[in-house]
Amino acid sequence: MIIDEKDEILSEEAEEGIRPEDERRLAMGYISDAWADAIADGVDADAVAHAALFTALIDLVAAYGETAVAELAEGLPRRILEGEYTVNRTLQ
Repeated sequence: MIIDEKDEILSEEAEEGIRPEDERRLAMGYISDAWADAIADGVDADAVAHAALFTALIDLVAAYGETAVAELAEGLPRRILEGEYTVNRTLQ
């Protein structure tokens, strides 16, 4: 397991080939497309969000174990409160 400076778990493949930021950008495109498809099909955005989080946690636990994912999750409140996941925020 590899954890980057933002406490994000990276895949072994990211270390060997494609740059981590490019891999995340590519993955985000896939997820955004699937999200948009679900919304277009009438699925509630909250349901899609919960399903995405649940699926992500299942996959991370399967790959890295409960302890590593719990440690990753411990940093989420700080990152959320600092606005890391806020879109269209004003930086000062």
